[in-house]
Amino acid sequence: MTTNYFRIADHEVCLRFADSSNSMSLLPSFEAFSIVEPAGEILFTLTVDNTLRPAKKKHLVRKFDTGNGDTVVWNLPDGGYQFIIRDIHDRDCCLLVCNSNFSDCRCALNGDWIMRSFGLNDALMLVFAFAGSFHQTMLIHASAIKQGDYGYPFIAESGTGKSTHSSLWLKHIEHCELLNDDNPVVRIIGGTPYLYGSPWSGKTPCYRNRRTRLAAVTRIERAKVNSIEKMDTVLAFASFLPACSTMKWDTTIYNNLCDAVARIIETTPVYTLHCLPDEEAARLCHKTLSSVVMHQTEGEV
Repeated sequence: MTTNYFRIADHEVCLRFADSSNSMSLLPSFEAFSIVEPAGEILFTLTVDNTLRPAKKKHLVRKFDTGNGDTVVWNLPDGGYQFIIRDIHDRDCCLLVCNSNFSDCRCALNGDWIMRSFGLNDALMLVFAFAGSFHQTMLIHASAIKQGDYGYPFIAESGTGKSTHSSLWLKHIEHCELLNDDNPVVRIIGGTPYLYGSPWSGKTPCYRNRRTRLAAVTRIERAKVNSIEKMDTVLAFASFLPACSTMKWDTTIYNNLCDAVARIIETTPVYTLHCLPDEEAARLCHKTLSSVVMHQTEGEV
């Protein structure tokens, strides 16, 4: 048994390999998040053990498309869950079994290196999202920019242009850097929401172990004319919630997420940017959100 520790969004997690058939070579994106030993409470432990077998007694919940393949989920008699993670070729890459709060999990990997790497990455991302829900932590589907001490996540439906808008900030706005291009983390600490990089960044290799204050959330919508407007509370909640990874069928996890989202929109503005994929849109968005940061800073003085 080999044990590895990581710090992701200031949460410490444990990954164990039961034997030498699998190793950290499957997770190159986790290098920046590796730590020698934990300093505090472990968010979850995932043990990779290829002797794990599917549960005999289980109840099918649903099958859902992640965009990279189907994941099938079952309820277990003890309140836990079993997942089968499949790739885009419909191949079973990972069997994952978790307890009810996702603090203790086991998985078995299948196939070649690509399949096992995909399966383990997805398993860790899934467990982190659901375990994090008990600690005001959420994995969001967004492209995120960091500028100075503040972070700006852009949310939208797939293919709308989150990454394109981030690239426009990087090109036209000074002192910006890409924090994550697919799955950054938002965590509330002491009532303040923070934005973090993560080991999961989609097709863009951007794995930065950094933290920044969450300045504002912006939803991207394509339009023929650039404009930006602040959402009211109800619309902000309805827009931000679908960007967060959750299980609606699990009442506890879903309610935890809803509570955390409600806390965020109490203090963090959410905007809709109607835009073209051009420089003007990036500058309009930046000017608007910078004024938010200025007011936040003045309020703290």
